[in-house]
Formats: sequence, C-alpha cells, structure tokens
Amino acid sequence: MTDFFDFFFAQFNDYTPFSITIELIAIFFGLLSVIYSAKNSILVYPTGIIGTLIFVYVAFTAHLYGEIIINTYYFYMSVYGWYLWSRKDRQHHDLLKITTATAKDNYKCLAIFIVSVIFVSVVYHFFNKFNQKWAYVDTFTTGLFFIGMWLLAKRKIENWLYLIAGNIIAIPLFFYKGLMFTGFFYIVLTTIAVFGYRSWKRTLQNEPTI
Repeated sequence: MTDFFDFFFAQFNDYTPFSITIELIAIFFGLLSVIYSAKNSILVYPTGIIGTLIFVYVAFTAHLYGEIIINTYYFYMSVYGWYLWSRKDRQHHDLLKITTATAKDNYKCLAIFIVSVIFVSVVYHFFNKFNQKWAYVDTFTTGLFFIGMWLLAKRKIENWLYLIAGNIIAIPLFFYKGLMFTGFFYIVLTTIAVFGYRSWKRTLQNEPTI
C-alpha cells in the first residue's frame, strides 16, 4: 500500500505552485473542450486552443516531445476545424454534418499515422530520447491522436475511437512521467469520450437520409 501511494503522490514533492496551477488551468480548458465536442458544439475549438497552448508548455517541462507535437498540431487543427464547423448554408444550418469515414478517409488516416510516427521518431532521435521505453509509447499515441483530431475537424464519428484508444494508452505514461493531474484528467476524458461517441452515434442515426 505504501508503494502505491508513493507512486501516485510522492512525485508531487517536485511540483511547484506554478506548475500545479498551470497544469490545472490546461486541464480545465481541455475538459471544457471535450465536453463541447461531445455536445457537437463549435465551442470545442476556442476552449481547445487555449488548453493546447498551455499543454505545450506542460509537455515541454516533462520532456514529452510527442505531446508537444500533438498539442501544436491540435492548435492548427482547432483553427482548421473551427473554420469548417462555422460554415453555414443560406438557412444558417451547418454545412458540415456528422458522418462516417469513407475508404478515402481511412487511407488518409493511415498516411497521417505513418507521417506522424516518422516525424516524432526523428524528434526523439534528435533529442537522444529513444533509449527511453516511454518514447515508443508516446510516438505511437501521437499517431492515434493526429488521426483523431483530423477526423474531428471533418466531423467524422470515428474520431472518438482513435482518441479513446490514444487516451487509454497514454494514461499510464502520464503517471509514469509524474503528471498526476494530467493522468487523472485523461481518465475523465476517456469516460466523456465514450459518452461523446454514443451521443454522436444517436445524432448520426437520427439524421434524415437523402
């Protein structure tokens, strides 16, 4: 039992008030973003942009270069997604509806995964961090998150599946790196993501077929 508490809480000894505050602020905006995403609300993007910018700093202090790249990518995809989701027709209805990924989308997802894994591998190699086992995990999850965010911008329901898978894999990594708050935060995100997937699925099923 002592070892359990040491694993989860002893690492807080290295936290400063600033590091705790900045991580909690990033978590707050990240939580708002995923809640809005589950609700299929465009507010997913402005809240997500704030959270990702702060998480870049948090990941940098933990030497999680894959997470730095992920959140930088999140920022640009949030701007792109915000533009796509904001487009309206003449009746002020959303032009971009929830849909399922096509075969062409899946090929693009594979390409995104391969390119992102190669890119993050080069970054870790440059910083001489591939001697750490967690570097391989971070590299793999980066690929999953890249796919998830691209599909989210396109309002494809499969985005939830990739994000859930990435979250589940990343949770132990955050605990291992001492990012306790972020680790628990990702547990909450995964739970919300499951409900988000179910909510989007109901919306998709209720969409009139043309």
